[in-house]
Amino acid sequence: MSAVVQAPWIARQAHDLLAQRGHAWLLQGPSGLGQYELALALVSAWLCENPTSQGACGVCASCHAIAVHTHADLEVLMPETVMMELGWPLSEKAQDEIDKKTRKPSKEIRVDAMRDAVEFSQRTDARGRGKAVLVFPAERMNTITANALLKTLEEPPGHVRFVLATEASHMLLPTIRSRCLAHTMKWPEASEALVWLAEQGLASDDAQNLLRTAGGRPADVLSLSGSGLSPEWWGHLPQAMRQGDARHLADLTPVQAIDALQKLCHDLVLRQSGAEPRFFEKSQLPSSIASLSVLTDWFKRLVQAARTAEHPFNAGLMLEALTADAHQTLMSKG
Repeated sequence: MSAVVQAPWIARQAHDLLAQRGHAWLLQGPSGLGQYELALALVSAWLCENPTSQGACGVCASCHAIAVHTHADLEVLMPETVMMELGWPLSEKAQDEIDKKTRKPSKEIRVDAMRDAVEFSQRTDARGRGKAVLVFPAERMNTITANALLKTLEEPPGHVRFVLATEASHMLLPTIRSRCLAHTMKWPEASEALVWLAEQGLASDDAQNLLRTAGGRPADVLSLSGSGLSPEWWGHLPQAMRQGDARHLADLTPVQAIDALQKLCHDLVLRQSGAEPRFFEKSQLPSSIASLSVLTDWFKRLVQAARTAEHPFNAGLMLEALTADAHQTLMSKG
């Protein structure tokens, strides 16, 4: 099971949710707070042969089956790209299609997979502990896929429970949200997060600096650390963009670059509004800041760019265009 499950703030939330009744949970909040890890902790406890109030035992046959992603009573619904990233097996048909290059892995939760999950929920459980369906990221369901889930979510057959985990609950159908018990993810205290990050092998100074860069989200700190982006790189980003230096973004994917620029824009809006920045130190931001309207327009363009960032026509040209837009915005006086 993922080490993130052992984070104390995840363990506390799992304990609280397991003490409550309900067949469908919606775990919601911004990225980096552990929605997937909490969802996995819940389904592990539901299916565990020797559960406690603290969660799954971690040593029984059921826990082992979940750890190796082969549990017969657990259906995992994710985009194929996410399943491959997290090590969950695809269906034989999907794997065959991808291996033969007849199509690329889906970035959405496919309606075929949802229909398989509905059929799964109607079968008898194999281990006598009921069944569970884990959906992550739930916002990757399109309207057709979500509608295929609705009736089963409202009237689940037999002893089946659902947990939907999302980083964008506003993108879910209202009918999906209304059929779930909602839980908003808790933010860990900085001191607690730093202790945990040290246990994951991060140096104290790097962990503290990256925790600020990640907006206080520990899981995002691990992603930043794994990407090779140092605190020094982040600290120099505002000045590099003000100078129009596209080389500063050269080692990033368009998705990473847009995320970094959105954080910069966010902090500039806070500074312009008289609030404290969240991702950067005050001293790292330019003293002369564009107007709120200019910054708002820039953020809208970044959101638009994010829609095609995973499939850019030319990644290098996209990074240069992002840098030029950032430079123009940061040099704006109005």
